[in-house]
Amino acid sequence: MAARTKARKRALDVLFESEQRKVDVLETLAGRVVAQDPPVNEYTVALVEGVVAQRERIDELLTTYAQGWSLDRMPAVDRAILRLATFELLWRDDVPDGVVISEAVALASDLSTDDSAGFVNGLLARLLELKPTLAP
Repeated sequence: MAARTKARKRALDVLFESEQRKVDVLETLAGRVVAQDPPVNEYTVALVEGVVAQRERIDELLTTYAQGWSLDRMPAVDRAILRLATFELLWRDDVPDGVVISEAVALASDLSTDDSAGFVNGLLARLLELKPTLAP
């Protein structure tokens, strides 16, 4: 498994765990960095910190473009995947857009409901289509 794929999965774990335990994301991240079980690389830290920093705008975009779905109605893992992927899609120019979407869809396929991969793919494709007009 590629290093960035592992980093995304670990970032997803931190985001999901924090929400489920109702604890601060950065505290969860710090605990993971100290424990190093599994190891947390710099890209994982950058992703989690980026999602935290842009969370309000990310949630606004997801709420606006997730037709018929509120954030609260989405499965928690889908919400975390979408936040992570939206951050990468709009704020990380060093990752090809297709890779971001493909990785997010793979995570949804592996970790969520049967319908999640299609939902994640559709919403991220819409954000990609609108990307030039979405000021980060």
